[in-house]
Amino acid sequence: MGSRVELGFAEEAAPWRLRSAQFPSKVGGRPAWLGESGLPGPAELRCARCGRPCAFLLQLYAPLPGRPDAFHRGLFMFCCRGPACYRPGAQGPLRVFRNQLPRKNDTYSYDPPPETPPPEGHPPVSLQLQCGAHLCRVCGCLGPKACSKCHRAHYCSKDHQIVDWKLGHKLSCVQSAQLDTAIPDHKFLFPEYEIVIEPEEMETPGDSQTDADTQKNLEKHDELAAAGGASDGFESLDEEVLEAMAKHETREDKIFQKFKNRIAAEPEQILRYCRGGEGPIWISGENIPRMKEIPNCSCGAQRMFEFQVMPQLLNHLKVDSLEESIDWGTLVVYTCAENCNQANGYMEEFIWKQDITADST
Repeated sequence: MGSRVELGFAEEAAPWRLRSAQFPSKVGGRPAWLGESGLPGPAELRCARCGRPCAFLLQLYAPLPGRPDAFHRGLFMFCCRGPACYRPGAQGPLRVFRNQLPRKNDTYSYDPPPETPPPEGHPPVSLQLQCGAHLCRVCGCLGPKACSKCHRAHYCSKDHQIVDWKLGHKLSCVQSAQLDTAIPDHKFLFPEYEIVIEPEEMETPGDSQTDADTQKNLEKHDELAAAGGASDGFESLDEEVLEAMAKHETREDKIFQKFKNRIAAEPEQILRYCRGGEGPIWISGENIPRMKEIPNCSCGAQRMFEFQVMPQLLNHLKVDSLEESIDWGTLVVYTCAENCNQANGYMEEFIWKQDITADST
């Protein structure tokens, strides 16, 4: 992945292609962990709003060329499943972590993985890492708690132990040999898809000019507002600028129109990636962060935009209901500009959640 914008699309895939050994980019299911040391623990994966365990949302395989320490590199995003935690402005229900490994490591072969499925009989779900660490039967995250009876079933929290107990572990507890193959549907995981990455096609000259004109009008609008209002500024504007601004009544309209224009060619995109290049596209003029609102990495370096999750992903998560559901306009991920590797594990990065406003419809 480079400085050019790349788009992600959700597609069905064979389950074996979405496991750790294939270095997948994927949505839903259990996380396909990259490195096995320093996994985020239960405390790091709890929603800051309600305190319940977050669900795995997606992961992106994003190695950095020219960085031997990041030959393998993954970004892992988690989110709360509670709709009430997504009230506008709440950053609490979302977490994102970065992990990286050199090509020569203790977990994976130096050579690329084979493009063939594993032998028959290979367990579809593994709840224990090669290093011996156990994973939660419900969510696939680190499971430090064990069932007090069989000592074979592991969980990230009491919440998930109760869920699993009610859905069958109460009966299968003594049949510990079958635990890995008898995992019920806990209704906690999101549907699983592969994220297929494709470069964004270059705009036509006409589209590019329209986008540039919209941006120019936005900047002019902001200048007028900063000067104390648009009424005085209009007197000094020529007819061409006035006519262009009249096409879009508000700054909110212009930003949303720019968003729609940019995704029109590929409306099914669920993700946009561009580390070190073009920034995010915003769905609203409200709640756009200023640089000082994006915290530096714990190493002291600034964070930079790396990728954003689009609202189209919600269509694949099966979260729609007659009542509330989780929601966002766009989720924008900022990562350490130096791509530090302080702790030999998973480094937490920063997510900015922008909501859809009443005008962004």
